[in-house]
Amino acid sequence: MRREDSSLEEGLKSPFSTSHASSSVRAQAAVLEKAEQKYGSAHPAAKTVKPKFVIGGELVDSVTGGTFETLDPRSGDVIHNVADGSKQDVDNAVAAARKAFDEGPWPRMGGAGRGKLMLKLADLMDKHADELAALETLDNGKPYKVARNADIPMAIDHFRYFAGWADKIHGKTIPVNPDMAGPMFGYSLKEPIGVVGQITPFNFPLLMAAWKTAPALATGCTIVLKVAEQTPLTGLRLGELALEAGFPPGVLNVVTGGGASTGEELVVHRDVDKIAFTGSTEVGKIILKNAADTVKNVTMELGGKSPIILCKDADLDNAIELIHNAVFYNHGQNCCAGSRLFVHKSIHDEVAHRLAERAKARVVGDPFADDTEQGPQVDEAQMKKILGYIESGQEQGAQLLTGGKRHGDKGFYVEPTVFGNVKDHMDIAVDEIFGPVQQIMTFDDTDDVLRRANNTDYGLAAGVFSQNIGLANKLARGLKAGTVWVNTYNVFDHSMPFGGYKQSGIGREKGDEVLGNYLQTKAVYQALDGPTWA
Repeated sequence: MRREDSSLEEGLKSPFSTSHASSSVRAQAAVLEKAEQKYGSAHPAAKTVKPKFVIGGELVDSVTGGTFETLDPRSGDVIHNVADGSKQDVDNAVAAARKAFDEGPWPRMGGAGRGKLMLKLADLMDKHADELAALETLDNGKPYKVARNADIPMAIDHFRYFAGWADKIHGKTIPVNPDMAGPMFGYSLKEPIGVVGQITPFNFPLLMAAWKTAPALATGCTIVLKVAEQTPLTGLRLGELALEAGFPPGVLNVVTGGGASTGEELVVHRDVDKIAFTGSTEVGKIILKNAADTVKNVTMELGGKSPIILCKDADLDNAIELIHNAVFYNHGQNCCAGSRLFVHKSIHDEVAHRLAERAKARVVGDPFADDTEQGPQVDEAQMKKILGYIESGQEQGAQLLTGGKRHGDKGFYVEPTVFGNVKDHMDIAVDEIFGPVQQIMTFDDTDDVLRRANNTDYGLAAGVFSQNIGLANKLARGLKAGTVWVNTYNVFDHSMPFGGYKQSGIGREKGDEVLGNYLQTKAVYQALDGPTWA
């Protein structure tokens, strides 16, 4: 079943996929206990995925035989040695996608046919949802209950949503002025753009793969999907399931490897018609430069430093938990994390105390445990980056209210950290930390806080908490961000567009707007009778 208005936080509360319809605590605990036994430290879930590329309908090793390790962030132990892509591997994947587009049935198939195969893939993902959630947890570190109850069902539903769009893509008939060239029949066609290179991040591996691949498949494009080297397993498994569903060879190819060795080769490849990327702004700028020589169509969902404005009239009992999860959800590894909190000075002390206490109570631990709210960061490099920002915040004079250290001595865990007395110029208030670190600042003037909230290179998301509908609308309209949540946060619907202003991206994901990313518009003039000139 498709769920409207799916909030990511709801993944912490109740299952909503067809195979886990019950919301009882007992049923959820049983699922988690089963997962712990089945997918614990021995990593049997990893045995369900073959660490090979999916190219041209086959599972293949790297041409060079090279591999890289994907690690369990709970311990740093090796889960798999995964095929490491080279230029030749990318060439092979692009050639398969090119052949499938130029000669194969996929773009020539009726939209209803594509939709049926996408629905079949979604059903297979649903069948393997426990396995996919376990792979996500093993590779990424997010709590199993979040992966199982949020990430995986939302990815499945994304395919179902765009399967419904596949037979609803069409052009228009357009009246043409006969005085210009005589009687004319004018119409437009919407045609798939071609071979698409898609590069996805490590924070929501399967969900972001779904956001990219589902609309491209619906339009009739063929794909080379390059998944993040930190979290390759669910992307590879998606490619395998697509073959099982009956997708023609070369329609969905999946490659793995580093950004320079694999991602860059995909971006510069002359037979790739479009690049779609989700990741950091820094990497996005490199991609834009590398795509310039071939004048590729490029869309990007990039970084953020999202502000939340907490007004003095807000319902604090409702707001505190939402604001806490706005930054700490997914260990802070969320592009739209609400990490810059502007609190009206009249309520600052109460809010800072309550948020610090909530962060102290946040349960950090093994992501397969039932009570865990926060697992490890994705890898050691990310953990060290976050700890470096925490050190910088203290050095620059911010008040550390709680946290601030590595959690434990094994794995890549970071304590939930809250800073008070943060100034706008501090590194922790300017840069995207991508970790569980919250910054609290004060304001007392609405126009001033809007200016400060917008004083950033980013513009992905923002939040407003106020019971004054006029004030809430003023702030929502004044914030320069692609998504604004009012008295809520982290709510996503498949039909709503998502993307950023400024350096947070180009184009939109989700909804009908994303379809345009993967389509070309062709105008056709056809003479009917009488003299023509053109």
